Amino acid sequence: MSLRHARSTGSGRFLPSARSALAVLGGQQGSGVLVAPDLVLTSAHVVGDAFSARAAAPGLPPAELRVVWVDHALDAALLRSAEPLGPTPTLSRLATDRPIHGCEILGYPRIQRYEGLKLDLDQLTGTVLPLAGQVRRVLTVELDHPPVAAEDPDGPSPLAGLSGAPVFAADGLLGIVRSVPRGRGHRRLECVPLATVTTQESVRPWLPGALLAPVDEHPADRRHEKEYAEAVGAAYRRTRIFGLDELGKRASEWDLDTAYISLEAAAPGRDGVPVPQRIDELLGPRPRVLLRGDAGAGKTTLVWWLAAHAAAGTLGPGLAELNGLVPFVVPLRSLRARDAPFPSPGELPGVAGLMIDPAPEGWAGRVLAAGRALLLVDGLDEVTQDDRDEAHRWLGGLLARYPQTRCVATVRPHAVAPDWLGGERFEELTLLPLRGEDIQAFVTAWHDAARLDADPRERAALDGLERDLAQQFRHNPNLAELARTPLLCAVICALHRIREGFLPETRWELYDSALTMLLGTRDERRRVGSPDGIRMSVEEHQELLQRLAAWLVRAGQTEFTRDQALQRLERALPGMPRVRDQGTPEEVLTHVINRSGLLQERTNDVFQFAHRTFQDFLAAKEFVEDDSLREALRHAHDQQWHDVLLLAAGHCKRRELPVLVEGLLEAGSATRRRDLKTTLYVMAALAAQHRPWLEEGLRRRVEKAVRSVIPPRNRDQLAQLARLGGWVLPLLPAPEQITPDALDMVTALIASVGGDEALPYARAFAEAGHSEWFVNQWSAFPAEGFARDVLAHLGEAQSLVVETAQQLRLVGSLPGATGFLLLGDFTEDDLVRHLGGRALTYLGLCGAPVDLAVLRALDCSRLVNVVIMTRSPGIGLGPLAELPALRYLTVDMPPNGGGLDLTPLRAMPGLQVTVHGVARRLLVGADAFGDRLTVA
Repeated sequence: MSLRHARSTGSGRFLPSARSALAVLGGQQGSGVLVAPDLVLTSAHVVGDAFSARAAAPGLPPAELRVVWVDHALDAALLRSAEPLGPTPTLSRLATDRPIHGCEILGYPRIQRYEGLKLDLDQLTGTVLPLAGQVRRVLTVELDHPPVAAEDPDGPSPLAGLSGAPVFAADGLLGIVRSVPRGRGHRRLECVPLATVTTQESVRPWLPGALLAPVDEHPADRRHEKEYAEAVGAAYRRTRIFGLDELGKRASEWDLDTAYISLEAAAPGRDGVPVPQRIDELLGPRPRVLLRGDAGAGKTTLVWWLAAHAAAGTLGPGLAELNGLVPFVVPLRSLRARDAPFPSPGELPGVAGLMIDPAPEGWAGRVLAAGRALLLVDGLDEVTQDDRDEAHRWLGGLLARYPQTRCVATVRPHAVAPDWLGGERFEELTLLPLRGEDIQAFVTAWHDAARLDADPRERAALDGLERDLAQQFRHNPNLAELARTPLLCAVICALHRIREGFLPETRWELYDSALTMLLGTRDERRRVGSPDGIRMSVEEHQELLQRLAAWLVRAGQTEFTRDQALQRLERALPGMPRVRDQGTPEEVLTHVINRSGLLQERTNDVFQFAHRTFQDFLAAKEFVEDDSLREALRHAHDQQWHDVLLLAAGHCKRRELPVLVEGLLEAGSATRRRDLKTTLYVMAALAAQHRPWLEEGLRRRVEKAVRSVIPPRNRDQLAQLARLGGWVLPLLPAPEQITPDALDMVTALIASVGGDEALPYARAFAEAGHSEWFVNQWSAFPAEGFARDVLAHLGEAQSLVVETAQQLRLVGSLPGATGFLLLGDFTEDDLVRHLGGRALTYLGLCGAPVDLAVLRALDCSRLVNVVIMTRSPGIGLGPLAELPALRYLTVDMPPNGGGLDLTPLRAMPGLQVTVHGVARRLLVGADAFGDRLTVA
């Protein structure tokens, strides 16, 4: 029988977990327990056939819950709240094949109410019986005392209301109460074991990672896992922010909570419109991700941040399901430096060199087999081209063996082909360049970190510098263009401080200035003398470091041991008598490591450059000065050498630059791979721009080469050509010369360049009748000029993408536009003010949640197509039933965002509905739509 009545038998001492026990008011009163801040586990019969219920507790206002999963055979249900309700208890991994004494049941029996109205928490104690109920897969608890309330022979049980109540042992939650068998004096409770719930495939997508752990048959695993989490936190909780070692004693290491900003990324968008989102939001619903990003874009910092916070269980709502997973970080650069093979499952915990004792035998395999691992593979581009196929086989084989493993792998944008891991069900994301708001956030974070170790006078100076730099970024588009990655933004922050507001103008000058800052008067500025008895100039530091950097590039690696570095120094020091006479090679190396700020000790006696870009910059200098450009050009087909070759252009003098440019042109013409040809021709053009003078014939050859790969044939080629900025625009075909199949790529290239210089080219295509190719690109151009010169030519059939308040205000000057995809967080007043009086034909709402009742204030008599992309669960579709012309509806909800009620629309026989992010079983009224409903 199911529970139906109750009375207190408890000891009066409540566990801290009591705050996670709630009353659940559904088809009947029951109890429940928080298994995540917004997830309540209870009995299915408490909910009945309803799609919602309420949660209540003393001191907690009633909260609405949505049923997201129910299993009536198991008698368990999972309900979700829109807001966090309280703390989550420890989740037990105890095996229940032995008696467990001192268990506590916390719930809200109906009889335990004050004045018949106010809820009161009740507590019972008992022992788990290991054999009773085993056949029926139930957990049986024998209570220490019978209920105080007398039993009514014809009425409900004196324990009614405890259905769904949590059963706690000292180690945490064991399960929930299901029923009280008759005939035992109400001394026994039958319960649903937590382990039985978590093994149901249908519920697993809703549960946080910590709940998916198997029963603990290996007690040593638990102890080691706690130590492992602490070791991960110690290793990855702090990062280096370039330039901060100038400011004090902390050697530029800062807590990621202070330094980290959430970056923007994009996935391939529906309808060709990739919607930028925070990387936290994109990673959550994707179990396997290949993350592409430029050098310095923040890939490694993101990996460290994920590892530290997943291990500590402190990730926010978007990534909450990663909390409690065990992170295995695989830095491929370290493997390459040690010439080590790709790790087996048992070797994964040791790859990152954490300061921890060896794991219990088989621990990593058990974590992987249970689906509790978070595999973080950093730097697929940092293994050689020949080794990448082996890396692919290793990663594919590991995930095939352990298919429930979450994985994030990082790589530079063009190091591997598109969909390289598609066969392993990886989705690709691309880190986006920092935009205005992100740059401002980074400037604030950098200066916040700097102020942590500053005295009051320094803090006041930093306040003024922060305000000045933020102002410069707001009013200088060229400076903002330089700060496209966190590394470059940090370089600018550091140089701005050192130079008291004056900044270099090109990327090459930024790196050159940064090295001068680090290698020049760094110690003098910090009032450090020569504690090791060695003094070296900027040129002497660079001479040694560039030889080491060139050796690393030639070897295809980024890490080196002390012995390897000594070999390079011993070859260089005979030609540097002033340095040689100051100390032994070992002493000189120690000085360079300690004083330059460019080398970091990654693990014990293994070093690397502070960032790969500084290694490439110095290697490029060595290749130019050593007259080895032709050697470097022989590697032009290898993406790992591309930054070296580009940075070499800045080191070249008038005589050397033609060698580099011609070599890149020759390499491009020698390959049949169109993507590589485009990349090499673009590199030649970028190199040609590094000096004010270049022989006219060679300049024309560069232009001819680039023109030969226009129009681009795919997005990768387009991205390469866009690197040339306004230089590429005069090489584009005129509107009357272009073929129809090339229109998409040429107009996209104009938009990728964007800004004032691209506006005349966009206008020419719009005047030629091709304005529809720019409807998604308003934000790439000056808002007013683009509206006047391009969008004014829009026909009524086009739907315009609107992202900012300024763009929405300008819609009034575009009477021909009747369709809008709104990507900004616009208010209902904004929509009425700027779209009111316009007969809409298409409307997409993809920002902040908007009450659809606003449609009643708009002219929707001709509205045929509505798209709703919402980040928040729960949306009322009722107002859509009032739209006479509506034929197509698309609703895109966040994964695990709950159900959707379609019943208000069932009287619209011609409506086609597409739903993303909601399982069909959670769609209320879905049957009425038949084949007119698509669930993607």
